[in-house]
Amino acid sequence: MFGIILGLIVLMVLAYLGWSIIWVAPIAAGVVALTGGLDLLDAYSNTYMSGFVNFAKQWFPVFMLSAIFGKLMEDTGMAKSVAVSLSKLMGKERAILGVLLSCAVLTYGGISLFVVVFAVYPLALSMFREANLSRRLLPATVALGSFTFTMTAIPGTPQIQNLIPIQYFETSPTSAPIMGIVAAVIMGAGGYYYLIRRQKKLTALGEGFEEPKDNSVVKVTRDTPNVILSLLPLVTVLVTLNLLKWDIIVSLIAGNLLILLLNITKIKGFVKAINAGAVGSVTAIINTSAAVGFGTVVQAVPGFKKLTEILLGIPGNPLISEAVAVNLLAGATGSASGGMGIALEALGEKYYQVAMDSGVSLDAFHRIASLSSGGLDALPHNGAVLTVLTITGMTHKNSYRDIAVVAIGIPIIATAAAILLASFGIY
Repeated sequence: MFGIILGLIVLMVLAYLGWSIIWVAPIAAGVVALTGGLDLLDAYSNTYMSGFVNFAKQWFPVFMLSAIFGKLMEDTGMAKSVAVSLSKLMGKERAILGVLLSCAVLTYGGISLFVVVFAVYPLALSMFREANLSRRLLPATVALGSFTFTMTAIPGTPQIQNLIPIQYFETSPTSAPIMGIVAAVIMGAGGYYYLIRRQKKLTALGEGFEEPKDNSVVKVTRDTPNVILSLLPLVTVLVTLNLLKWDIIVSLIAGNLLILLLNITKIKGFVKAINAGAVGSVTAIINTSAAVGFGTVVQAVPGFKKLTEILLGIPGNPLISEAVAVNLLAGATGSASGGMGIALEALGEKYYQVAMDSGVSLDAFHRIASLSSGGLDALPHNGAVLTVLTITGMTHKNSYRDIAVVAIGIPIIATAAAILLASFGIY
């Protein structure tokens, strides 16, 4: 038990310092292996790597196709077309809502939040400038639309955080729709209400828009594709995945092919975009696989049995135990998918059996796993948080408080509400 806790501390501290989890996870796994009495070389070459390879084997096609999909949407201007149209619809008086919805539509359509930040930021900056809003709220607005309810809560989202639980619980992307929708409303409406309150408070204090020091990434391109055509690939992925019940790989292939067909006149740029997406996906899948490998080593040491007893012994609904486990591990790794991967790799079978014994729906376990991955993951060392702050030119000091409220505090409340619904048999 001490070794597992020490390993998690090593993982969290080094990740917080900005060290890559690709090589930090094996170090943390080595700490767990040594203190757990395992042979260090065997623990790495067999136990750790088996977890690493199995996850990569299962999910690399999804990571790659999703990254290519997002890059094609970005390079063809389709992502920007959707964002521009939504911003015009909202108007400058509802700038926060316009940015929020732009991010939400793009991420729910299957585009990676990292791509969404680059696509939406120039437009968001323009809208905040016109509305004379403080830029300190921009990162939290993007965070709310990109990595909260569209990532974990709305049933059918093709984001990886909603897909990983499927292999452990034999569920579907639309699992526990009522729980998901209620959680999404709490996150979306609660986060928007908070941001509006903050906006009014900052305005009353005389804080308005300030030009960023670096304007190199704030060019707003007006020459964008038709918005209806731009929405078609997003809708295609959602419809084929959730209504036609296609495998996510097939759905993403269909979405990618449609982008290529609708932008055939831009064929010269296709190879560059596809290459960039494919290369970017490698880092993403290795990061998550490294975290899962750590979870496999944790599962192999004797202390894991005691850890399991403690987690499963949390009084009340077993979903509380799952929420605590996923949240803590997502916080330790600074990654929603990584934390969930560790938790479900180590405890997925246990929770599956608990569901069979307790009568709690496997769909509920799926939804709570997904929701919980989007809580403590947004601690200061989270990669998405760092990316948003870097692109928007803001700092933790200026903007992290607001990010924490909309991406940690309110999502945890939403998860608690979903567990409450499940306790009454409402899924």
